[in-house]
Order: sequence, then C-alpha cells, then structure tokens
Amino acid sequence: MTESYHAINWNAVDDQIDKATWEKLTEQFWLDTRIPLSNDLDDWRGLDDTHKWVVGHVFGGLTLLDTLQSQDGMASLRKDTQTQHEMAVLNNIQFMESVHAKSYSSIFTTLNTPDEIDEIFNWSDTEEFLQNKALRIRDLYHDDNHPLKKKIANVFLETFLFYSGFFTPLYYLGHNKLANVAEIIKLILRDESVHGTYIGYKFQIGYNQLGENEQQDLKDWMFNFLYELYENEEKYTHLVYDQVGWTDEVLTFIRYNANKALMNLGQDPLFPDTADDVNPIVMNGISTTTANHDFFSQVGNGYLLGNVEAMQDGDYDI
Repeated sequence: MTESYHAINWNAVDDQIDKATWEKLTEQFWLDTRIPLSNDLDDWRGLDDTHKWVVGHVFGGLTLLDTLQSQDGMASLRKDTQTQHEMAVLNNIQFMESVHAKSYSSIFTTLNTPDEIDEIFNWSDTEEFLQNKALRIRDLYHDDNHPLKKKIANVFLETFLFYSGFFTPLYYLGHNKLANVAEIIKLILRDESVHGTYIGYKFQIGYNQLGENEQQDLKDWMFNFLYELYENEEKYTHLVYDQVGWTDEVLTFIRYNANKALMNLGQDPLFPDTADDVNPIVMNGISTTTANHDFFSQVGNGYLLGNVEAMQDGDYDI
C-alpha cells in the first residue's frame, strides 16, 4: 500500500489536553490594534526621561524574546510533537507569539519618536545580558538531540525570563498610569500562562517516561541551567532598574516566577520567595480578569468572548 497523508480529526483526540488548550487559546484571541494606546499619552508625558528609558528598553527586551519564541521556539518544538493536535496547538502559540512581538511595536509607535525606536532596537540587538539569555535559549532550540531540554528552555523563557520586563507595566498599572499599555501586557500574560502550563505538561509526559537515573541527570541539568539564567538575569535587572531603585523588588518578582516555571515542569520550587514577598501592587496586576472597558469605545482583555480565565495548574488534572 502506498504511503498516505492523514487529515487531522478533532473528533478523535488522543490527548484531551490538546483539545482543551486549543479551545482556551482560541477563546483568548486578541489583537493589539483593538487597544486604545493613545489614551496613555498624558501619563507618558508625565514621566521623566529615566523612567521613559526603562519603559522603552524593557519593551525592547520583551520584543527580542517574543521574536525568539515566534521564529525559533515553536518551530523547534514542532519537531517533537506526538499528535497532529499538539502540532495545531503549537501553530496557534507561534502565531500569538508573533502578535505579542508586534504589540510592542504598536506601543513604541504611540509613545516614542522614530529616533527613540531605532535606539531601543539597536540596544536590544546588542545588549550583553539580554543577548546572553536569548542566545542561550536559541542554542537549545536548535539542539535536536535533547527535545526535553528544548521544552525546559521554553518554559523558563515563558514563565521566568519575561517577567523582569513585565514588572514595569504592572507597576505603573498599580499606580493608575499607562493603563492601556498594561492592558496589552495583561493579555500577553494571559497567553503565557497557558503556553507555559501546556509545554510544561508535555515536558512531564516525556520526563515520566525516563528511567530514574535519566530523570536525575535531567533534573540536575535543569536546576543548573536555572541558576545560570538567574545569575545573568540579576545582571540584566541591575542594568535596567538600578537607575529607578526598583532592582530588589524586580529580583523578588523574577525569583517567584522562576518557582512557577519549575512547578510547570513538575518540580519543586527553588527560591524562598512566595507571592506574599512580591510587591502587592504588581502581584495584583498579574490577575488576568477582564478590565471594565466599554466595548464600543475601547477594548479590554476580555473583549472578544468574555469570561476567559488564565489557565491554572489544576486545569490539567484529568
């Protein structure tokens, strides 16, 4: 019999998590063009040059990381899929990572001059500590001999490394500033919550199939890799935030999220930091509930279908 090509059948799903995640992601669909960023211009004009620099450059860093996810990350993970439905979910995630990366350009276009935008992108393309983490993750994405390490790298990026940048808009949101900029970040956070949990779940399937010694070796590598990333992230955080005095709070926030990344991978937390240690204003901003926007004038993070919640670990208990 000649080889045949198989159509994807969503009425015969091997792993119900694939179907549940697809439905969650499609319910959450959004585009940056629906957010009225120009409403934040008065807040932006009220910031001094130092704080404007921080906002612009953390978004430059986030753009770089989302570009990495959309161009390298999902393409790499697709090589190791087990089902057609998992492939479809990763296709969806890849598209949304591109939406995330584009969203920052919408913010730049609204808030920054062309010369400022050029400087931000030149900075993100050359800054040592930012490039360190991007290239370290990229190298793992292109190592096809270690598919589980690719998933670890992906979850660490989704659930840990983004958060040094997310701190800034969440901080301003808590002080009633840049609310529409923060609305985009909350939409991105809502997506990343699903992405990190889903890829972590797929990692755990593969991890649980390893022998005890292989599991221990991979676990040792995982924690060493996290230490390496955190040491670099400390330097990056000092570079960006020392000038505004937020460094210690940001480091607490990223340690808390590093623990969340480990939990997505089925591991115990590493750092002592808990939600109670995070700046409560920023912690409140992580909430991805729908903002109270009028549908006909401006759009919040539940504008499409409404009543969509971030994915929780318990959603995968089936």
